[in-house]
Amino acid sequence: MMFLATLVIAGKDWLLPAGIFLALVVVSLFFGYRGANADKGIRVACVFLKLLGVSVLLACLLEPLWSGQRARPGANHFVVMADNSQGMNIKDAGELKSRAQNLQALLTDEKSTWQDKLNENFQTRRYLFDARVQSVNNFGDLTFDGRVSSLGTALRTVGERYAKQPLGGVLLFTDGNATDAVEESLDGLPPVYPVVVGNDKTIKDLSVVKVTTTQTSFEDAPVTVQVEVSASGYSGQILLAQLIEVGRAALPPVVKHGEKKPVKKAPADTSKEKEKIVASQTQRVQKDQDTVTFRFQQKPESGGISYYRVQVSARGETDQFKKPELSSEATVANNRRFLALDRGKGPYRILYVGGRPNWEYKFLNRALNEDDQLELVSLIRAAKREPKFQYKGRQGEESNPLFRGFDRKTEETERYDKPVLIRLNTRDELELRDGFPRAAETLFEYHAVVLDDLESEFFSHDQMSLLQRFVSERGGGLLMLGGQESLNQGHYENTPIGTMLPVYLDGLGHVEPLNELKLSLTREGWLQPWIRLRSNEQDERKRLEEMAPFQVMNRVRSIKPGANVLATVADNRGVTHPALAAQRYGSGRTAVVTIGDLWRWGLRDESQQDDLGKAWRQMMRWLVSDVASRIEISADVKRDDPNHAVVLQVRAREKDFKPLDNATVTLTVRPVASEDDGKENPEAHRIKLTAEPSLAEPGLYQATYIPRDTGGYVAEASVTDAVGKEVGRVQAGWTTDFAAEEFQSLRPNVELLKTIAAKTGGRVVSMDDLESFASELPNLKVPITESWTFPLWHRSLVFLFALICLAAEWGLRRWKGMA
Repeated sequence: MMFLATLVIAGKDWLLPAGIFLALVVVSLFFGYRGANADKGIRVACVFLKLLGVSVLLACLLEPLWSGQRARPGANHFVVMADNSQGMNIKDAGELKSRAQNLQALLTDEKSTWQDKLNENFQTRRYLFDARVQSVNNFGDLTFDGRVSSLGTALRTVGERYAKQPLGGVLLFTDGNATDAVEESLDGLPPVYPVVVGNDKTIKDLSVVKVTTTQTSFEDAPVTVQVEVSASGYSGQILLAQLIEVGRAALPPVVKHGEKKPVKKAPADTSKEKEKIVASQTQRVQKDQDTVTFRFQQKPESGGISYYRVQVSARGETDQFKKPELSSEATVANNRRFLALDRGKGPYRILYVGGRPNWEYKFLNRALNEDDQLELVSLIRAAKREPKFQYKGRQGEESNPLFRGFDRKTEETERYDKPVLIRLNTRDELELRDGFPRAAETLFEYHAVVLDDLESEFFSHDQMSLLQRFVSERGGGLLMLGGQESLNQGHYENTPIGTMLPVYLDGLGHVEPLNELKLSLTREGWLQPWIRLRSNEQDERKRLEEMAPFQVMNRVRSIKPGANVLATVADNRGVTHPALAAQRYGSGRTAVVTIGDLWRWGLRDESQQDDLGKAWRQMMRWLVSDVASRIEISADVKRDDPNHAVVLQVRAREKDFKPLDNATVTLTVRPVASEDDGKENPEAHRIKLTAEPSLAEPGLYQATYIPRDTGGYVAEASVTDAVGKEVGRVQAGWTTDFAAEEFQSLRPNVELLKTIAAKTGGRVVSMDDLESFASELPNLKVPITESWTFPLWHRSLVFLFALICLAAEWGLRRWKGMA
């Protein structure tokens, strides 16, 4: 906002005399020219000239002064800020020099005087900004190598630094392509005067705009990578997108019970190995300014965290990544993105509890043995409880007569022998030694429980309540299979276990047995990848038609509200019945398979057996996919932070999954894959951090890590309890890509700069107007000002103007022959 000058009359005492004299002059001129021998127009012109000359002379008696405010020289600060990020190295269309070169020439030109004018009236302070704000004496220190353009942070920093000082404004040189939030940082700032660096012409460039990854339980496509590419200036050309594996942070080898060596050898860390192209795709750009989408389906070779780089180029121009100077694009820095794929943190332990040895367990166990992330621990009843002795008792007596007369209030009074239980694949001789777990610390070690062919009387009420807590509180998975003593036949209605199931078991009544049951998927089932076994709908329908019909089904009354029926079976009369239903329960999930002879699926031929095994693995992976572990770690990349700081959070729990307090959490962070292609040793950059307990959540420990380079990182957390015993180790991986955001848009963001100027009271200044802006700046609104006056009556030009008016009147009269 500019200060306005006002007109001040100093000689107010002369107002009346000057007015009277002016009135007399007007009367005299009226009567003097009324009878003159001349045209009316000439007479009016003569009157006007003489009256104007006399009025100017009379105005000098009033001593008129121009008065106003201006910046007091040297009293106010003024900030000049220049963008030092690598995004300024863009060369605009039609330009011989880059934005950085043009800006540096403007700021270091000794012939320009706009900086000298600023120095005359202000205490000029100069700053560079990229990830941080740096004070400089002159702009010869510009290097244009900053990884990000933290424009909002830079403005906020300047505002805070000069909060208690008179700051007249900020002259901001940038292209406006900020990598952080700007508008929320404008409150309380002085006027900001952005200078747009660069032009808005279309630039030839390819840019990876967005990369999203989706991981599912679908074995054929466990990870989907979708890449969105913006193509400018490539209409009609063919683009090549490549998915390149650049590193791997492998988990420790998985050793299952009974194995002398790992099921799969733990892969070595490949951060130093040669990069490998794992997938390539090509697409044609249909029009200019088009967005092209590539989709990769990639299955990492092993568990753990794998790191990939997606890069896009015009077909035949892949050499530009090694020699960017040969590229026809504005920059190749935005043609690549890093991403991390996590293939699980198993093994996930699943407890199978069966009422008898059966074929269902045979096929289930065989299927899970092929999955190194799933471990099946089994508790199978080989024989039910039987009495030691058989006596003839009274008619209708059910108890053993041997105990007649004893106290019958306790269970042990009439207890027969315990059932014969077989434990398979247990961790040691103590696991499940006493049968199904009775304590939360024991049951909560598992991620899921599968019940098969087992009646409800097998469990005590406390055990069923514990299993209910396992699902609702611990977040475990529960699956009940449709054996002959499961569901309704197992009398689970009105029990804690029956409450969790997605089906109603009561009120069924007498039912006829069903046979020749054909399986089909519901609409919800088609939408679930873990249900499908083929990559397209046509092949999936063909597979379902070729499946052998089932002969056994444990029927249910109906489905509970909120549950989803994923598969149905149709009997020989065409009536459909739910075959697979699932629902959320508390923090976990439950599901039922009502088919009692699912094993029949794998008896026809080898391909059907493979399908059955695949279906079991996908179902079990779905069952444990969201189940929490005792120790969990997450890496939250703060995209709005100028340094892309990563908040590492570790959640530690007791054996009963209550928060673990007073733990010691040590984090080891190291780079795995970088844009330097392994030229530096990642091991040399290991950093150890100690996570601090969170004040907001018990059992949560946090630490912050600031990455230095673009690439992939892995953090390993080691948790020890209060007595120094190690509770567990976990890993998390993430990627940092500074260039992706810095070069996301190449055109100057003029709209953002206009918004900054409007909200702070400034205006956008062009490079060509810097000289005039510097001259005008002292008259703009600033904190510390001084008054100035300009005496109009004291100027010779005023008297010269009056003399010219009177001389013109005299000359006009003489010319027309008036007396």
